[in-house]
Amino acid sequence: MTDTTRAMDAAPRPRSAAMRRGATLRVALAEFLRHPTPWMIGAVAVGAWVARFIVDGWSWRDPVVVGVLLAVSPLIEWLIHVFILHWRPRRLGRVKVDTLLASKHRAHHRNPRDIPLIFIPWQVVVVLLPSVVLIGLFAFVGQRGEGLTFIAMVTTFLLGYEWTHYLIHTDYKPRHALYRAVWRNHRFHHFKNEHYWFTVTTSGTADRLLRTHPDPESVESSPTAKNLHALG
Repeated sequence: MTDTTRAMDAAPRPRSAAMRRGATLRVALAEFLRHPTPWMIGAVAVGAWVARFIVDGWSWRDPVVVGVLLAVSPLIEWLIHVFILHWRPRRLGRVKVDTLLASKHRAHHRNPRDIPLIFIPWQVVVVLLPSVVLIGLFAFVGQRGEGLTFIAMVTTFLLGYEWTHYLIHTDYKPRHALYRAVWRNHRFHHFKNEHYWFTVTTSGTADRLLRTHPDPESVESSPTAKNLHALG
């Protein structure tokens, strides 16, 4: 048993069945579907895919949109995690400058087993989803089909992010090498050192590129992994 596993097992266990030893994928999915943001994101994703298949005009640009989004998504995930989720609150005179995402993320680090804190805040999702739709509609002027492909891909990725991040924080144990690598990567971020391993849905593609994927044995355990920026 690694130090990371010991730390996770020592954490307080909520009553949810998904947070109990031996949790199955079916139990984890049932809990996942009790929360609002998967439904919000999923509804837009399904609607976008249905609309895309209704709208004619498939072209070589559709796989290009898909390929570009798949290629850049790990980097975007890394950038959001580093610069938005790990935003350090500032003070401008007597005014504290902070964001909902950063505040919720600090709370998530303090208690990684608190299920509602695992999900993207719904207040962010209700702004994010219309923004994605508007980008898809106006960035692809005259190319309605490709715009729908963009919307469908982005929302599908968001849903995949929600599911992967949630599942990592449940007690469902990895059974396949690919998911085990993703699971291990994110757990090191929470229970080893918060300055590394920023990707969630991959096993460290962007981390390796941006030099935040060290050998865990060479990294000291951080005293602030559960208290980002040493803030209360």
